[in-house]
Amino acid sequence: LESRCQSMTQTNTSQSEMMQAVILHGKEDARLETVPVPLVSEGEVRVRIDTALTCGTDVKVYRRGYHAMMLTPPIRFGHEFAGTVEKVGEGVTEWKVGQRVVSANSAPCGDCFYCVRNLPELCEDLLFLNGAYAGAITVPARIVQKNLYAVPENLPLSSAAFTEPLACVVRGMEEMPVQRGEMVIVLGAGPIGLCFVRLCARAGAKVLLVGRRKERLALGAELGAEEVFDAQKIADSEIVALLKSRTAGGRGADKVIEAIGQPAQWETAIALGRKAATISLFGGCPSGTSIRVDTHRLHYEEITLKGTFHHTPSAFRHALQLISSGQVPAEKFISAHAPLSELPSLLADLAQGKSNAIKYAIHPNV
Repeated sequence: LESRCQSMTQTNTSQSEMMQAVILHGKEDARLETVPVPLVSEGEVRVRIDTALTCGTDVKVYRRGYHAMMLTPPIRFGHEFAGTVEKVGEGVTEWKVGQRVVSANSAPCGDCFYCVRNLPELCEDLLFLNGAYAGAITVPARIVQKNLYAVPENLPLSSAAFTEPLACVVRGMEEMPVQRGEMVIVLGAGPIGLCFVRLCARAGAKVLLVGRRKERLALGAELGAEEVFDAQKIADSEIVALLKSRTAGGRGADKVIEAIGQPAQWETAIALGRKAATISLFGGCPSGTSIRVDTHRLHYEEITLKGTFHHTPSAFRHALQLISSGQVPAEKFISAHAPLSELPSLLADLAQGKSNAIKYAIHPNV
């Protein structure tokens, strides 16, 4: 299926007035519909989508029926994609029809309070792009200028589509550098946690991975985790003691990464750190939730808590290089390929925990 999709998208396709897209109408309500092909204005590029990957954020959006920062139904959604340029707008000179490209799902303005302080991920006018679960998507001019990239010819477009989640992890590593010989504990064996395992192992750290589902834990071991722990087989009251027993002197880990997005897991992550540990609270929790922190430990043990959000253009470029060079085997994160028509049922399975897939590669034009 993947090779068929690639061969189709590497040829120039005639424009059509309508296309297929999955529209989010509300809570657990995603429908395959026929919609107009998006128009292309000055500075924009329309991409015929070869592959759109399912994502934990999209599953949350499906489960909740909206995203406070980005999406109000009814609306197209999906944001991890790669494809070929189908049409370019007036003034676009760098991109040509037929080029293989991958796009980030956002671009900073470059001029606001945070951008000028080199914090583009916190841009006050961060422009988001959604709508990848469709035959085509129009990339806004700002993203064309700052966050659209050519895909090397030897790289499958399905692998290139993995750039966005990896870019988030690349930035997480930039914010919490891991040193050779350090002990790192990763909580969560989803795509993000597994990416952290890979990058931490490549940095020379000893990595312990805690997660669910044997397929994901097996991939974690393949990606570099020295030990994996099935969270379903360990009582919550025992997990901290068990993991700390694997660290030097039972002191705790040098770095801990929470990649689940649950307040209770944030507290577990903090408990797993040694004195002067850095804890990456990477998984986003629901708005309005809170955690309990031992202020004595935070102060007298010099614990650092680090939140990391989204990615930056430089992190996106680095992530694409890691994938294209084979340092991160993106194809191993794709459990199966499917046409767009199957996406609503796949999202339902993912939301209800019925699927063991890490990611599905959705091919809208097959």
